[in-house]
Amino acid sequence: MLERYVRATFVLMIRIGDALLSEDVFDEHFACDLGACKGACCVEGDSGAPLTQAEVGQLEMVWEFVAPLLPEAGRMAVEQQGFAVIDGDGDLVTPLVQGKECAFAVFDNGAAKCGLEKAYFEGKTQWRKPLSCHLYPIRAKELSDFTALNYNRWPICEAARLCGKAGKVSVLDFCKDALIRRFGDSWFNAAQQAQKRWREALS
Repeated sequence: MLERYVRATFVLMIRIGDALLSEDVFDEHFACDLGACKGACCVEGDSGAPLTQAEVGQLEMVWEFVAPLLPEAGRMAVEQQGFAVIDGDGDLVTPLVQGKECAFAVFDNGAAKCGLEKAYFEGKTQWRKPLSCHLYPIRAKELSDFTALNYNRWPICEAARLCGKAGKVSVLDFCKDALIRRFGDSWFNAAQQAQKRWREALS
């Protein structure tokens, strides 16, 4: 049986281990369509990617391998602002280039991509990128007893919703690698089973 909780906004939450998932994570579809969005999530927004203090240390460790891959403007932004800054909400985030793209963004045929991830896939580092980026469109919020996992609906990701719907890829399935990274294989398998039972209950 699925354990369900209700937030103040009346969105049902499903408990899996020490995490609470919004039903949107099962219900909504998502699959990045870089050809359509051009990596807008690395450019749009009021601040950079959320970071933990430990991730700031990771950024410092991989910097020598990532820096040569970045545009000059990105390197200068990091050198001038540091590996992390405090945004208007008081959160630790990646620095931006003149208030626009993430300082760690690289551009390929007009599309913004993650320079940290580029270094990782080229075998230069063993750390992929901040978990907040890897988990997107899921946003994680640490509570006293649980980690709340909510789907973040951003207008610039409309192409991803259409792509996910066409391929029948749920938000949970799209975020598989990131969720396993955060919670482990057993947790993700339990989440998949919960998603299956949730769908069967609706049919």
